[in-house]
Order: sequence, then structure tokens, then C-alpha cells
Amino acid sequence: MNIDSVNDSNIAAKNEPTNQQNSGDNNQEDLYPLALLMDELKHDDVANRVDAMKKLDTIAIALGPERTREELIPFLTEVAQDDEDEVFAVLADELGKFVPFVGGAKFATILLPALEILASTEETLVREKAVDSLNIVSKDLSADQILDEFIPLMEHLATAEWFSSKVSSCGLFKSVVVRVKDDTLRKNLLALYLQLVQDDTPMVRRAAAKHLPNLVDLLTENPNLATAEDWDYISTMFQKIFNDTQDSVKFLAVDCLISILKYFNIKNDNTHLKDLLESAIKLITDEAWRVRYMAADKFSILASQFKGNQSYINELVSPFLSLCEDNESDVRKAIAEQVPGFATLLKDSPTIVLTKIIPAVQNLSIDENETVRASLALKVTNLVSIMTKEQAIENLLPILLNMLKDEFPEVRLNIIANLKAVNEVIGIDMLSDSLLPAITELANDVNWRVRLAIIEYIPVLAEHLGVQFFNQQLSDFCLSWLWDTVFSIRQAAVNNLTKLTKIFGPDWCRDEIISRLLKFDSQLLENFIYRFTLLSALTALVPVISTDAVTEQVLPFVKHLADDAVPNIRFNVAKSYAVIVEALTKKDKQTYLSLIQESIMPSLDKLNKDDDNDVKFFAKQSLDKCSNLLK
Repeated sequence: MNIDSVNDSNIAAKNEPTNQQNSGDNNQEDLYPLALLMDELKHDDVANRVDAMKKLDTIAIALGPERTREELIPFLTEVAQDDEDEVFAVLADELGKFVPFVGGAKFATILLPALEILASTEETLVREKAVDSLNIVSKDLSADQILDEFIPLMEHLATAEWFSSKVSSCGLFKSVVVRVKDDTLRKNLLALYLQLVQDDTPMVRRAAAKHLPNLVDLLTENPNLATAEDWDYISTMFQKIFNDTQDSVKFLAVDCLISILKYFNIKNDNTHLKDLLESAIKLITDEAWRVRYMAADKFSILASQFKGNQSYINELVSPFLSLCEDNESDVRKAIAEQVPGFATLLKDSPTIVLTKIIPAVQNLSIDENETVRASLALKVTNLVSIMTKEQAIENLLPILLNMLKDEFPEVRLNIIANLKAVNEVIGIDMLSDSLLPAITELANDVNWRVRLAIIEYIPVLAEHLGVQFFNQQLSDFCLSWLWDTVFSIRQAAVNNLTKLTKIFGPDWCRDEIISRLLKFDSQLLENFIYRFTLLSALTALVPVISTDAVTEQVLPFVKHLADDAVPNIRFNVAKSYAVIVEALTKKDKQTYLSLIQESIMPSLDKLNKDDDNDVKFFAKQSLDKCSNLLK
């Protein structure tokens, strides 16, 4: 029966008790909207059809498994052949969740025809969602269902005329390759995949190359499953990708190589290692920059696959240095971030690190491209972990000091953000002379996003520098940010003070922050923004400071602002009162009960009768909250 025939009468007639999970007794009334939703699937407006598709689960639950199989799924299969991509994308996504709605795994294959159609469309997003849903559905299929229905679907897609079907088929092999226990059938599947790897269309070859690492990883997880013949196919696939004439295919050979190396390492099979090393070096030095970029981006993980043989690691030093000097800035940027990871593999060869790796780092640190320098700054501090203190001071410290003076803010920010490793080995004092000017420049940068970034790094620095250094050199910055012209900076500065209090303790906050804030120039406080910021800062600190500081320092200031001429100040005072009461009652309700009742509640009552509606609204909210806290 076509779903177009659904109407009030047949819904009521066919409604069985087992299909009424949410319907109750009023079946006709509850299912009437479902008929409307089904009509919307044929609506002229795409937006309506998309919304209807998003409610498919509701329809399926109400119809029940049998009617979903007999009416809804055939209708959706028709829709999958004639609609807009927006509708197809939602349908492809929804069908992956439909196994429970059609009656469980036993009937799951009824979803395959619609998904096969969607997996053959030209729109990439639709195909990807259809493939994801097919892989999800396959998990619920039995071995017989995989053999009789899912594999034929894959074969049909893989041998279709259009490239789109073949591309989709590449993403399905991972769902069956390890579930197939018959060696002959698995060999046939790999032979089919090899055809895709050798397809005339670059898009198909690229998809096959992209998904090959997944297949290899699955065989790695099941090392006793694959036969020697299987690996002959895998090896042939890798060679085809490795020698592909299209850069967009060949660069994927790097991931394939990494997965293959992992497999042989798991098997403790070193017989192919020398050949695979040669393949790695060829990819690293390939004439196509995209291939070199991928090799550079994955260099550490690629090199780590050879860590069982130090001589092989040493053979990678020269290719590594060539990437550091590559003509393409994107390649240099990628390899700059890999420096510490590769250097760690050379920790047993300190001479190589000091005589070859460090000079390369020096060159990268003064690279003409700022993004290369910023990329290096992200990880370069980790080099100290493989050096002695003396080596780090002599070889690495000058590079870091120079990068702290870099004209590009992101370089300085990245160094500052990753100083923990340096502090643990050589101490932060060695950097302090260059660190302070760098922080000063960043703190006053014309770009507010740069100022925001350095604020977020201050708590990290505070932990490394210690309270004494911080009080002498950085506390003024933290307070000055409260008066920045950009609201986001002021807000971040308030949050920063809270984080610092958690690090240095409430006593530090009372003596170094609150006392200084309350001594702020009274003339400047005539500005509304300054009063608002000060109120916000003190309120934010209430939960992390001592109750004595709250009652003796914060509360008097807040109460003073209760009579402020600006309504925004007054209603923020009302909100602040609630925070103060919560902090005091949480600490010791009985001790502060009289203070709250005699000082705070009367002030809130007064604000509750304010002429301004916003003030009254927030005062009422705070009164209710305080009353509940006092119960």
C-alpha cells in the first residue's frame, strides 16, 4: 500500500495495540498529525519536506514495525529517487537509525535498497551520509544477511557505470572484510577493491586510497585472519597508489604506508622493513609538494614505525632535513610541528640532535614565513625533554629567546603558552628578561584578539613563575586589563582574576587584588563603565575568597552602589547580593544570618521597589533566591 492512501479511517482501522506505544486510547486523534506529516513529504516546499524527514522516527514509532516495512519504507524508497539533495541528506541520515523501527535486525535489509539509491547520487554529502548509514545498518546484519544482501549491494555499486556509485562502495568494505571468514570470498572482495584502486577515474582511485588504511587496520586488529594472498593484494594496491600519476591520489600513500608498517610491527615481521623504508624516503622526497606535505604532516608517526631499528631512524635524518628546507612554506610549516617528535626518536644519538636537528630548528625559527615560525613555536619547547640542562641552555635557549622577540604575535603567544617544559628543565628565570618584554608587547597589542590570547595564558604562566615574580612583574597587567576599551577583554580579565585566586589562594587575592581595586581612583569611578567592571570583578571573586574578605571588603562596596544613579549598576548590585548570600550561607549560615537579614535583605527590598522595571525584576529574583537559601 502506498503511503499516499493513508487517511484518518485506515489509520484507525489498522491500528493494533502493539503499534500504539505513545498513542493511548485516542488513536485517531493521535495519528491524524502523522497523516499530515506524510503529506508534507510530498509538499512543494523543500523546507517542509526536510522538516518532515526529520520526524520520520515519530511516524515509524506510531505506525509500528509492520506498517513501517509495508508502507513507509516503500514510500521513502520512491522519495529517494525523486527529490532535492537537502531532503536526500536528511533521509540518508535518518535511515541509519531505522533498524529498531522496522522490527529489528531480522528485517534490517529492507533499508538497503533506499540507501543504495542514495549512495549513488552525485551530491557528495548525500553519498557520505548514505555510506555511514549503510555501515551502521551492517552492524546489525547476520552473517547470512551480509553474504546474501550486503555484499551483492557492494558489488553492484563497485561495478556500476557512474563514478559516484564506485566512490560509495569504497567506504563499505570495512564493514565486511573481517566478518568474512571464507578466505576465497575475502580474496574476491580484495580483488574487487583492487579494481577500484586501478579505476580510470581519479575520484574513485582517491576514495579507494582513502579507505585502504581502514582495511589494513582491521586486518592488523585480526592478525590471524589475513592470508599471504590477502597481503599480496594489499601490497599491489599500495604500489598502485604509490605510483599513481595524480598527486591527489598519491599523497594518500603515506597513510597507507603507516598502516602497513603497523601491521608488520604487530606481527614482529621485519622482512619488509627495508623496502618500506625506501618507499617512505621516496614519498618524503617526492617531486609533488602535496605528497611531501602529507609526509611532513605525518613524519613523527611514520618515523616511529621504524624505532625498532635505530639505523633506519638515522637514515630518515637527511630526508627530514630536506623537508625543513623545502621550497613550499606549507611543507616547512608541517614539518616544524614534527621536530620534537622526530628528535625524541634520536635521543640515543645526541650528537645528531645537536649537530643536525638544532641547526634546522634555528633556520625554521627565522623562516621568512610567519606561519612556519608559529608552527615551530607550538612544539619547539618540548625539545628540552631530550637534552641535559646544560645542552638546553647552550643550544635551545638562544632560539627561544629570539622567538620571544618575534614580530609576529602568534609566535610569541605559542612560546609563552608552552613554557612548562622549559621551566621543568632549565627554570623560567633564564627566560624572564625576554619574557616580560614579550608579554608587555602582547598585552598592549592593537589587535584585541592578541590581548585576549595573552590573558588566557596568564594563569599558566602564574603557575610556572610563582607568586613573588608574578606580584612584581605581572599583577599590574592583570588589573589594567579590567579597564580595556573592549568588553571581551574586560570580561576575560575578570575571569582571569578568579583563576589566579584559585592558584595563589584567597589571602593573596585579598591583599594583592581586592585591596588595590578598592583604592581605585574615585574620579575614574565616576565613569559608569569603571563602576560596572569593578562590581563585576568583585562579584566574580566572591566564591573563591574568604568570607571575611566578602563581609569586610566586598559587601560595603556593593551596598554603596545600591543607590547608584545608573539602573544597570543597581540591578547588577541585586544580582551581586544573591552571589554574596550564597557564599555566606554555604560557609556558615548561622554566623552570617543576622548580617544578611539586617543589611542585605533590606537593601534588596528597597531595590525591589525601584522605579526601574529591570532593577525590580532582578531584585525580585535575588530576593526569592536569598529567601530559599535562608530556609
